[in-house]
Amino acid sequence: MNVAQAIERRRSVKAFDPAHQMEEAEITQLLGLAKLSPTAFNIQNWRFVVLRDPALRAQVRAASFGQAQVTDASLLVVLTADLKAWEKAPQRYWRDAAQPVQDAMLPMLDGYYRGREQVQRDEAMRSCGIAAQTLMLAAQEMGYESCPMDGFDFDAVGKLINLPADHVISMFVAIGKPLQPAHPRSGPLALEELVVIDRF
Repeated sequence: MNVAQAIERRRSVKAFDPAHQMEEAEITQLLGLAKLSPTAFNIQNWRFVVLRDPALRAQVRAASFGQAQVTDASLLVVLTADLKAWEKAPQRYWRDAAQPVQDAMLPMLDGYYRGREQVQRDEAMRSCGIAAQTLMLAAQEMGYESCPMDGFDFDAVGKLINLPADHVISMFVAIGKPLQPAHPRSGPLALEELVVIDRF
């Protein structure tokens, strides 16, 4: 399957086979691909919380308005981000870069994020969104279906996963084998309505 096919075929599936289990190698492959997603300044601020404990997943399902995919999907990833990744040993993000690059990037990074909490949060959401799409397209190529989710109580889930104070939750991605195909696309807008050339 090429990238265009994965994009065209990927749909949000809600009903997963709860008996299906992914192999560890598949999970490692998916997460390994997700961590290749781009991030600003290469800060790699996402943190992928993989929920394995069935009791915890049941609690998260309760905090997700009872949505079955939380417990029934083969893989449930809570995409979170470290808001302060930019200041936590940032030299490691360019350790293999030429010294002039390292010398330029460190002060630039600090100047861009320090004291700008909204920018830090916006960056977290952008990074997680890109990583989520990478996860879903990689899953599609591997023969799995997926569902991005934000229908849950963010505070309750944060408590259940012991989310650090300097982290935020962006979304869930549920991945697995479907019990039934996704519904047909229900009303895609025309490209002409979505694309603006130069100015509104």
